[in-house]
Amino acid sequence: MKELLKELCLIDGVSGDENAVREAITEKIKDVCEYRVDPLGSLICFKKGRKAPEKKLMICAHMDEVGFIITSIRGDGTLTFGAVGGIDPSVVIGRQVRVGKKRISGVVGSTAVHNLSKEEREKAPKMDSLYIDIGASDKKEAESLVQLGDCAYFDSRFTELGERRIKSKAIDDRAGCAMMIRLLHEELEYDTWFVFNVQEEIGLRGSTASAFSVAPDMAIVLEATTAADIDGACGAKRVCSLGGGPVVGFMDRSTVYDKELYRLAFDTASANGIPCQTKTMIAGGNDSGAIHISGKGVRTIAVSVPCRYLHSPSCVIETEDMENSYSLVRLLAKRMHEI
Repeated sequence: MKELLKELCLIDGVSGDENAVREAITEKIKDVCEYRVDPLGSLICFKKGRKAPEKKLMICAHMDEVGFIITSIRGDGTLTFGAVGGIDPSVVIGRQVRVGKKRISGVVGSTAVHNLSKEEREKAPKMDSLYIDIGASDKKEAESLVQLGDCAYFDSRFTELGERRIKSKAIDDRAGCAMMIRLLHEELEYDTWFVFNVQEEIGLRGSTASAFSVAPDMAIVLEATTAADIDGACGAKRVCSLGGGPVVGFMDRSTVYDKELYRLAFDTASANGIPCQTKTMIAGGNDSGAIHISGKGVRTIAVSVPCRYLHSPSCVIETEDMENSYSLVRLLAKRMHEI
């Protein structure tokens, strides 16, 4: 699954610009399921199982990644931009990016330190104080290369760190997409719906529409979630840990998860020797927030891969955590029909 994740992560797909990601996924699943694309761009798939269940299960992940959108071109040829999704400006300064359909190389710059006041040096940078330098000599040259509304993407290699870990952009949530592609190639016990959603990072927009369309009774959301397991982070502030297995949360800022499904996930993990952990802070959110209140209400659980440095060009996960997350979801997809 590592090679599949690498292929997906290296594709650019900022929220609202997921076409290339969807096309790559479609090529991989078109022969193993029925599929369609909804008006917002989410890829909705149906996989026939051995049995037709009484209740409809939907498994989903989102295709989009955080990034930037160009808002103006300045006289000196540099570009101003806005964030697409939640990005801390401190992880942006000095980073290499690709801009627009031509994938123009650029670097994120900021005001030189010697031109900052003492007060400005002591404050965290703000996104609107940054700019992208694409090497253009003036506005006219930049306008020949970039248009307003073009997306900009982190330019980040997929790198193996030691024997167990990998670093890349867009692991949130291409890890979930990779697990779903693998599941679609498996023989399933029950008919199952799979949805690759758009625009999660800017407000759960794709899942709001797709959940209404599919109208499931139950849902499993596959995600990556923040791990802060480094020296200096204690107790609940560690959130979860690399190497601790899949993360099954009880609550975040958009969802109180189904308590029976929460217990079922841990019982299933324990019975099958799969390490499993919970999220020790009520923080963040994912497509569950839109799905669980869709239609008549949907019983929802999220299974996430612990990930350091989320929403940066250098997300880090352990491959074993992703494998264990996949194993747990595969078992849950069967057991949820039997409760």
